[in-house]
Amino acid sequence: MIKGLSFNALRVGKKYRLTNWGEHHEFEIESILANGDFEVKDIYTIERYHLRDLIKYGKGKDFEILELE
Repeated sequence: MIKGLSFNALRVGKKYRLTNWGEHHEFEIESILANGDFEVKDIYTIERYHLRDLIKYGKGKDFEILELE
């Protein structure tokens, strides 16, 4: 069972923390793409990437998306 939010609940301009395979990523959603992917900006490094890049190797047992305050 997946903990936290689903991809359908993610909103542009909101900040989230994704945990997957022991790694943690904090990012802001910049845009929702037509293919269901998201363009995101890392909160700390300002690097831009697609959310699917973080889950391209699958979802680990610790997979979770939480909204940051």
